[in-house]
Amino acid sequence: MRRLLTVLAAAVPLAAAVCLPAGAAAHTGPGTPGAAAFRCATTSVHAPPGARIESGTARSRPGGTVHVDITPTGPVDVPDVPAYCEVTYTLTHPGAGDHEKVTVWLPRTGWTGRLQTVGGSAYAAGDYGQGLAAAIKAGYAAVTTDAGVGGYVDTDWALDAQGHVDQPLLEDFASRAEHDTAVVGKEVVGAVYGRPAAYAYFNGCSTGGRQGYMEAQRHPGDYDGILADAPAINWDEFEVATLWPQVVMNNEHTYPSQCEFNAFTAAAVAACDKLDGNPDGLIGDPGDCHWDPRRLVGTTIDCEGRPVTITAADAVVVRRIWDGPRTASGTRLWPGLPVGASFDLADTQTADDGTVSGKPFPVPAQWVADFVAKQPALDLTTLTYDRFTRLFRQSEAEYDQVIGTDDPDLGAFRDSGGKLLTWQGQADQYIPAQGTVAYRQQVDRLLGGTQRVDDFYRLFLAPGVSHCAGTPAPGPVPTDALGALTDWVEHGKAPRTLPAATTLPSGQAVTRDLCRYPEVSRYAGHGDPAASTSYRCTTPPRH
Repeated sequence: MRRLLTVLAAAVPLAAAVCLPAGAAAHTGPGTPGAAAFRCATTSVHAPPGARIESGTARSRPGGTVHVDITPTGPVDVPDVPAYCEVTYTLTHPGAGDHEKVTVWLPRTGWTGRLQTVGGSAYAAGDYGQGLAAAIKAGYAAVTTDAGVGGYVDTDWALDAQGHVDQPLLEDFASRAEHDTAVVGKEVVGAVYGRPAAYAYFNGCSTGGRQGYMEAQRHPGDYDGILADAPAINWDEFEVATLWPQVVMNNEHTYPSQCEFNAFTAAAVAACDKLDGNPDGLIGDPGDCHWDPRRLVGTTIDCEGRPVTITAADAVVVRRIWDGPRTASGTRLWPGLPVGASFDLADTQTADDGTVSGKPFPVPAQWVADFVAKQPALDLTTLTYDRFTRLFRQSEAEYDQVIGTDDPDLGAFRDSGGKLLTWQGQADQYIPAQGTVAYRQQVDRLLGGTQRVDDFYRLFLAPGVSHCAGTPAPGPVPTDALGALTDWVEHGKAPRTLPAATTLPSGQAVTRDLCRYPEVSRYAGHGDPAASTSYRCTTPPRH
């Protein structure tokens, strides 16, 4: 059911920038391009409840090739972007001292009647421009926010002058800014095109995935459909847990090279690929892979022309990283690195004198130092297993209700008619998919079981795929998950599978249909192992 924009009568209007139609906007439905061209101008809009609009600007953009200067992976040029109007608002919440920006891109022609909010990554609450450009190319009006907190690995905002966590900014990053973005985005679209968006969607991965889940949990009426991939839910737990590989290496005083880690991964994949009956060179379920890394001890491998012999100490490090963080008494704190995933979290650095030490991934390192220990200069190399456990428990206690994003009660989202679609790689090196699966199981238990939950929330797991389909990602990646979501929302076609594809280094094309959880893909026993038609979705016995 279409949830059209509801104007908030209690909000206080303030003059701000929007784009006004040059004439009457064409009332075309979703999938039918034809919105009339318009000019950029200013008018008054309503601020979200509890917020105040400080300023607003509108700029006309010619489209063409859009250069995105700052992204997590470097500069990007996005070609064939239509001409658009860019609207930016700065909002504040009285008493919070924050300055949160919400940016809306509005295609001058070809608007399909849809709105898409683009999520962020790591500590960036919103998109740098690449996602916005992709959205308006597809006919969406697009919106994102910076939550007033900076960029990808910028946590300078974490602590105030007294060394305390800046709670208003953390609230903006954790939840408040996303709801503001939904409200403002809908308000602008209604003013620009002369009618509300017929459908509102959220699209994000990692931090963006977490934001999507937070919206479903706390603001279930904001979106008709939410695509939330590799979601960073359980933030207060996994962000500490992903520091575990560094803690292990430091406490074991052993620092295998990435070449050695790759040898362990290759051996495990070769052994466990046989377990699922799929001749695809991928581990179907890392939880079923119990290959013992000690089997590689004594093996000599070639590391860039240098022979290296695997030691028992190397195997101990790998086993503990795969097993995951535990207390001194053996209680599991969180899942470990999935078998088959890259060992990026176990990165090292070599000093001029040849000394090797750990090189923590910035996101968990900053979370532990800034937010948990509240000591930005904390020397993470000194963390013992016991101190690690205490920091893990502290993070849970202080931040679960703020940014945990793991409330399984999606009943209000279900009742609003919303649809939630998630896919995640099973070789995700930053956010173990086991956490996402555990959350889905909690929702199943609370809301009547798998079949009932599938009516509004579906999860797909991608064997061999790394975080948000980044490199390395040898497994097939979904080709159009957002299209599957729009079909579900607008036409009632719930996705049974997600078509996926990849191209191997050899140039060979591989296709596969990802199965909805808890089903798994199984080889039919005949046919091309690289073709999706050779596989079937089945329910494993344990389910």
